[in-house]
Amino acid sequence: MIEPTRRRRYLDWLRGLAVLIMIQAHVLDSWTRLDVRGSWQFAWAMIVAGFGAPIFLFLAGTSLALSAGSKARRSGDAHAAASAVMRRGAWIFLLAFVFRLQAWALGWGPPRTLLKVDILNVMGVSMLAASIGLAFSRTRKARALLFTALTVAIAMLTPIIRESPLLSALPDPLEAYFRPLPGLTTFTLFPWAGFLTGGCLVGAWLDQGPVYRNASTAFLSADGDARVNRWLVAIGATVAVGGYLSSMLPPLYPRASFWTSSPTFFFLRLGILLMSAPAAFALSRVWRGQWLQEFGRASLFIYWVHVELVYGVLSAPIHRRLPFNVALAAFAMFTVAMFGLVRLKAAFVGRGRSPKTVAA
Repeated sequence: MIEPTRRRRYLDWLRGLAVLIMIQAHVLDSWTRLDVRGSWQFAWAMIVAGFGAPIFLFLAGTSLALSAGSKARRSGDAHAAASAVMRRGAWIFLLAFVFRLQAWALGWGPPRTLLKVDILNVMGVSMLAASIGLAFSRTRKARALLFTALTVAIAMLTPIIRESPLLSALPDPLEAYFRPLPGLTTFTLFPWAGFLTGGCLVGAWLDQGPVYRNASTAFLSADGDARVNRWLVAIGATVAVGGYLSSMLPPLYPRASFWTSSPTFFFLRLGILLMSAPAAFALSRVWRGQWLQEFGRASLFIYWVHVELVYGVLSAPIHRRLPFNVALAAFAMFTVAMFGLVRLKAAFVGRGRSPKTVAA
């Protein structure tokens, strides 16, 4: 089966799902009353919420490897392709500080928060590091081996890095990239960068190139993607079950926390992520989910706007004041409003573009 497309739309579909999880996580965290957070409903909602950031990092890595492969085929220069994705990582890293500056200007906290390490910081640094690996690995097999090794190494080193006394010599804003520091850390490179390198591994597998190309369209093989995704189901299930079963064994790292730094929980989540791509591949053929794809393509815009709306002054009267069921209803209404905003942005940006450009 061959389909004319420049995008793997099921990855947009999966990214759109991550957007929904992200909005749910932030709305419930900001608006739910403190006295109902001990309920099983809230606990399960937070478990689901914990998959939003890993999916974003995983898909960022997948897109990075696919983009590097596509650029290398077009230019014939693997190093130039790696440089292009390196610039993309640098741009994301810069945006992280612009976002913190905006948050500080709108009154979120003291100047120290400008150096807070959040998901965009980790994503940007991880993309920069991954682009170096892409520059020095030319074949799909080499990239698969490299990113497999990096992913395992990041997971296994996380408890050691977090306990290392050597990090104490670093300035706090730099140390916060490696282990959590109060007020300076939301995400750390260890283990979160491992989800991005895991995505690079999947991107390397999927990077088969177009079956053929005409003047305006690259034709990708859906059959090729289907084969890779079948393997991902088997591998993901093995990794997830292995992570779960290993959690029942005596701990390899006695001071590791299962929910934050343990390799067992990392591999459990990574296995689920590996299976999420085949699930999106299959479900997107049953239900196209065009609005979900639109959410996926606008993920950075939604992230940028919704955080201020959920945590900022506009919603301050309902911060931590809603019962759980009401907060869920508010999440649904807020999601509809965000979709309307995405459509409004698309209509505004589309003005002045030729129909051909918009369609592309």
